[in-house]
Amino acid sequence: MSAGSSIADFIPPQVRSRLKDLRLTSRRAAGLQGIGLHHSRSRGAGLEFAQYRAYEPGDELRQIDWKLYGRSDRFFVREAERESPLALWLLVDASASMAQEDAARPGWSRLAAAKGLAACMAELALRQGDRFGMITLRDDGVRLSAPATGVRQRDRLLLELHGLSARGGWPSATQLRPLWERIGPGDLVVLLSDTFDEGAADVLTRLSAARREVLTVRILTAEERDFPFQGGHRFHDPETGEELLGDGAAMRADFIARFGQARRALDARLDASGIRHTEYVLDQPLDLPLRRLFGARDAAEYA
Repeated sequence: MSAGSSIADFIPPQVRSRLKDLRLTSRRAAGLQGIGLHHSRSRGAGLEFAQYRAYEPGDELRQIDWKLYGRSDRFFVREAERESPLALWLLVDASASMAQEDAARPGWSRLAAAKGLAACMAELALRQGDRFGMITLRDDGVRLSAPATGVRQRDRLLLELHGLSARGGWPSATQLRPLWERIGPGDLVVLLSDTFDEGAADVLTRLSAARREVLTVRILTAEERDFPFQGGHRFHDPETGEELLGDGAAMRADFIARFGQARRALDARLDASGIRHTEYVLDQPLDLPLRRLFGARDAAEYA
């Protein structure tokens, strides 16, 4: 893996450490009996040994093989596994609107957050021994990495994320064909997007109607949530190129009301289709939406 695509480039060490408290869950894999753990590959005693991998910040100390450390003077984590039926698909929106960021935090865009969240879920799937893959969505082509297990698969996805940039629009219906051909019944699908393109909502509801387990994280900027602009401001649509010049303070109340209404309407549509969903705002801890989606009791502590 290249120097520019290590796990630390996507997940802060303190966030990675907190991931040990989370488990990916699937209602369908649990027999539609509510949210519960599927039979995943697990780490621990009494299971078949699978592999060693190099220790990384955030790994639990109890997983280190101390005898191997004594022989090699290097830290390795011993992993064991048993078979799992879960296949996780990470759908990453890479259209131009995902390049949006807050002025207060340059470089931390919606796409950067999507990359971090995808890396977090790949890490969770790796620890559980589940299969995981990724589809990047952009109108110049849909890129697909089929689900597989192991550290090499994780590193392949990190390399793909490292080179991913936000541009263009949402893919056409023809370009989206691999989704319907490759995502199987019972697979767990997570879309990372601002979700306001009509095509994104259509993908979510269509996959759910086809009995796929569908979740989504709506990624917003803090400026969208708070609309803190004062005085004359030029607003730019990254996908259409359209610009609007207006007084921020005068526009604030109307924008917040309309934006809130649009989010509630989309939430109602997702709820009607049985799609689990949450929001992530760029000034929040990266693992907060994962705690909300996967039922962590301490999610409120990070709000």
